[in-house]
Amino acid sequence: MRNRKERKTDMRNLTMMTDLYQLTMMYGYFREKTHENMAVYDVFFRKGAGESKYAVFAGLEQVMEYIDNLHFSAEDIDYLRTLNLFDEDFFAYLRDFRFTGEIYAMPEGTVVFPYEPLIRVRAPIAQAQLIETAMLNIINHQTLIATKASRVCHAAEGGAVLEFGLRRAQGPDAGIYGARAAIIGGCNTTSNVLTTQMFGGVPAGTHAHSWIMSFDSELQAFRAYAEVFPDSCLLLVDTYDTLGSGVPNAITVFRELREKGYEPMGIRLDSGDLAYLSRMARKMLDEAGFPDAKICASSDLDEAIIRDLRNQGACIDTWGVGTKLITSENCPALGGVYKLAAVERHGKMQPRIKISENFWKITNPGLKKVVRIYDGSTHKSIADLIMLEHESIDTQHPLTIFDPVETWKRMTITNYYIKELLVPVFQDGKQVYQSPGMMASREYAKQDLETFWDEYKRPYRPHIYKVDLSQELFDLKHELLSQTTWH
Repeated sequence: MRNRKERKTDMRNLTMMTDLYQLTMMYGYFREKTHENMAVYDVFFRKGAGESKYAVFAGLEQVMEYIDNLHFSAEDIDYLRTLNLFDEDFFAYLRDFRFTGEIYAMPEGTVVFPYEPLIRVRAPIAQAQLIETAMLNIINHQTLIATKASRVCHAAEGGAVLEFGLRRAQGPDAGIYGARAAIIGGCNTTSNVLTTQMFGGVPAGTHAHSWIMSFDSELQAFRAYAEVFPDSCLLLVDTYDTLGSGVPNAITVFRELREKGYEPMGIRLDSGDLAYLSRMARKMLDEAGFPDAKICASSDLDEAIIRDLRNQGACIDTWGVGTKLITSENCPALGGVYKLAAVERHGKMQPRIKISENFWKITNPGLKKVVRIYDGSTHKSIADLIMLEHESIDTQHPLTIFDPVETWKRMTITNYYIKELLVPVFQDGKQVYQSPGMMASREYAKQDLETFWDEYKRPYRPHIYKVDLSQELFDLKHELLSQTTWH
């Protein structure tokens, strides 16, 4: 694995990967002489991806690299000058532009829910405004794919899941970073060699149908592959006739390998009735003396198909999932947003709230944190509480929480402990958090998911996990709502 510090030198400068209105708003703040006023923004999503009510947070490492490298080059400024929108004083400001603020975020792999701040930015408003687009681009994509991967892995019920979608991803970045997110979400590895070179792990893959077709016979192709890779021989058996020739020819080669002192890895099925074929293949392999040979399946799989195959008794050990994972086919976007929560006016920070006729689009004001509450006996997650930053919880006393919409729904918790989910990532513009890396984030996500009851992780119609507001935040929100003039 390449050293992360070495990779800093080849980071792309994504400063100009922004919507024009971020720059026009920055210019407006600059002309109003309010560009250095502090502001607080939250990154959150309002609804889960597809059928999911939860998400697996991913993309923070790339956000950190983006912020670290945030600056306008001379070429950038020359291009902006051609737009005839900004004056030279603004360009002088952009020449020295750097992020000097504070960012708190949840660690990658954290299980998260709607309306919770995944990232909290506190910075001069021009800086905080600029980073919205790129930050959402990174977080929305990787969190979406990590969540899809989590659903697929949950359906596999402990079976290995391999991400195979590079050729169908929407471009190189989606393939590289989508594979990274899929591993964080639970996949064992990926076929994408560049992803593992960049972020660690070992890629997976064997051969395609074209390998078989390039030889005069299937048996000859299998023997040639086994000769080259005797320690890791996994043969694709459905090029011509899965049960009539593919599996029998694989067994012949496996016997030859065993005579040479090697044990085969197994076979792969890529078409046909995977439930029936895998059951028959398992029977044939077992009867031939290869009960440890694995059966890998691919062919446009997703969590629903995997669940159905398992219910039909499929004998599949490893699942290769491609297009429907890397594109999150049933849900093309997460829909995360970046909303102003407080702004400096007349030397004081003032909470801000966005009003909408749609209740679910009304934002939560102020500088906030997220606390996860765990049952002291089972160590399972009970609820998340969004609180104002200065608030605290005394775990020696009972805690009453309530639904922020249906406020009559209340519960009092006695035996519990808590964890704050947002951790400091940047302070005074300096990175203070070291990303643990892709594989460590995968393990963190696995452990975090284990703290939730299965009812919350059901792929369809899951139980709704409680995400409540503290009494003080609830009161602040409704105070601001009451001060709003409706027309």
